[in-house]
Parts: sequence; structure tokens; C-alpha cells
Amino acid sequence: MSETSRKLTTIFSADVQDYTRLMRKDEEGTLATLKRYRDAMARLIEAHGGRVINTWGDGVFAEFPSVVEALRAAIDVQNELAGYNASSDPDTQMLFRIGLNLGDVIAEGNDIYGDGVNIAARLQACAVAGGIVISNTVYDQVRNKVAVGFDFLGQLEVKNIDGGVPSYAVRIGASEPARSPADPPSIREQVRGPTTANPEPATLGERSYGVLAVIAAGLVVLNILTWHGEFWAVWPVLGIAMAAGLRWARRNTQVDRSLATLAVVGAGFIGINLLSWHGTPWAIWPLLVLAVLAGIRWVTRQRGDI
Repeated sequence: MSETSRKLTTIFSADVQDYTRLMRKDEEGTLATLKRYRDAMARLIEAHGGRVINTWGDGVFAEFPSVVEALRAAIDVQNELAGYNASSDPDTQMLFRIGLNLGDVIAEGNDIYGDGVNIAARLQACAVAGGIVISNTVYDQVRNKVAVGFDFLGQLEVKNIDGGVPSYAVRIGASEPARSPADPPSIREQVRGPTTANPEPATLGERSYGVLAVIAAGLVVLNILTWHGEFWAVWPVLGIAMAAGLRWARRNTQVDRSLATLAVVGAGFIGINLLSWHGTPWAIWPLLVLAVLAGIRWVTRQRGDI
């Protein structure tokens, strides 16, 4: 018999929304999709220092020594799976719900047990399809460390936990409106569509940057072949670079999108000032305004108001 011990860990619980309906529609196709998605989840979980404990039915159960890495793994999972789903028929998309909880658990062999585990599973059941719900113990550790927003959902009722567990929905993109944990599960399970910030496959995003680069190169070549003493291509190339930068800032989940957008706009002002230089560094004035906006954003972000 394995020895038991107690430890503090971050529990990751995920399952598929409407799994029964998907199986009824296409058993073999659903199982093949589930395996593909689980493999992706396992890879991302391990990349963030986590360990997959169990996969039963349509679920995935893991633990992390780091709370921050657990949330980052959950965000990466939802973003990557959203990319997979974007190229699938809406009726066959496989959307996972994820719950995260930091709690003291009983460890026996490779398994863990206790209220901390039950809370993670209950949080997961209250998440929207493609969404993440975390407990207050997770929120307290990550609110100033991960560039996402949080919507307070109130007290989540959990068996054997007096007073319930304060819970938060993670806002990782254009999310659904916040819902109260008191809403009936049947209403929650009618919510459709991922709440992630990456609705396209990663390959499509990479291709779009490649297309912009080809267009910019084509403009430069056209300028050279029709040369009349003026390098006019620098302006559309600057515009293309700005568009690519703003796209990157909007889609990158590893940085604060607002701060990244302000940085790209600031770089654009500097570029325009240098390319139209007449001895006056006028760009310092819009840069000052952007710096003030960035400072305000940083302060509110540190307070968790993001």
C-alpha cells in the first residue's frame, strides 16, 4: 500500500462541453479529436512544469507546483484548442472547460485526493465552454502576475465547504458576460463559442505576417525598378510594419495587450518623425501622452483592475 502525505498544490481540472452529444453524433471522430486535443493539453501542461495525473472519460486532471504556470498553461491550452476548433465544423467543435484551485490535498502514489480536488472539479463545471474559472486562492497568487482580466462570480457552493468558495472567470479575450455561480447549470451549458483570444490556428497567424512581409518587399522592389530619386516605399512599408505590430499586440497572450499596443504606436511616431526629419523631435509630445497612458495602465493592472 502506498504511503500517504499532504501537500499544497495547484489542481487543474478540464472536461469537454457536450461530450455526450458529440459521441452520439460521431463516436470514432469524437474519440480521435479527443485524443488529439488531450495530446496537445499534455504537451502544454508539461511545458509549464505540470503533471497529468489522470484522464478519465472526457476529462483531464493535472497538478502544478506553480500557481502562475498553472494559469499560463490553462490559457495556452484554450488558445491552442481554439485554433484547432476554428478550422472545424461548428457542430463538431470540441470545447473544454477548465477549473483551477490551489489547495492542500492528500497524496497517495501518483494520485491526489481531498476537498482541493473537489473544488477544482466544481470550478470547471461552472466555466463556460472554452473558458477558465479559478478559486480565490489562485486569484490571490496570479492577479498581478499574468496579463489577463478577471470577473468575480461570487461564492461557489461546494459540498463540505461552509460559505462556499469565491470564484473568478478568467478574461483571456472577448469573453462572455460574467455569470453568477447561482445560475442553473442547464443555462450555463447553453453558452456556445470559445472565450479565447486566438480564434484562428497559429499557422494562419504566421501566414498573415508572411503575406505582409511579401507585400512590403514587393513595394521596395517596385520603388527601385521605377526609381526617380525618391524612396516613397518607406511610407507604405512603415504602415505595414505598424499593422503587423498592432496585430501581434492584440493576439499575444504573454504580454499586456494595452501596453504592447501603446509601445507599437509609440514606435510608429518615432519612425514617422525620423523619416520626415526637419530638425524637430516633435514625436516627444505624443510619446509623453502614451507614456502617461502606459503608466495609468500599469498602475491599474497592478491593482488587478484589468
